[in-house]
Amino acid sequence: MTIERLNTYLREMEKAAREIGEFLDGMTQEAFLQDVVRQRAVGMNLLIIGEASMRLAEEFPDFTSDHPDIPWVKIRGMRNRIAHGYLSINLDTVWSTAQTAIPDLIASLDGLRHWRAQGE
Repeated sequence: MTIERLNTYLREMEKAAREIGEFLDGMTQEAFLQDVVRQRAVGMNLLIIGEASMRLAEEFPDFTSDHPDIPWVKIRGMRNRIAHGYLSINLDTVWSTAQTAIPDLIASLDGLRHWRAQGE
């Protein structure tokens, strides 16, 4: 497993997280709950984030252990819920995750990128 693959997973997570912000920019929760297209777009990006997190845990377990500030287990749990429970997804939880956890994730991933740049 190469460092480039690790960086690819982190970039994919950050890209998907930023897209969630773009999809929901200026939107209210009520509007989100009525917009199936955005619900699916956000859900898919949460799935992408979770899948990248799973791959990181499998291929780079030391990396995920070294960065406990990122809620890897919760991210994978959300991925599993969306992938396997798509008929009963709680959209209030999806909204809440997008509004609170996603900005925190972006900040953490951004910090990792800047930390690596300083450490190189």
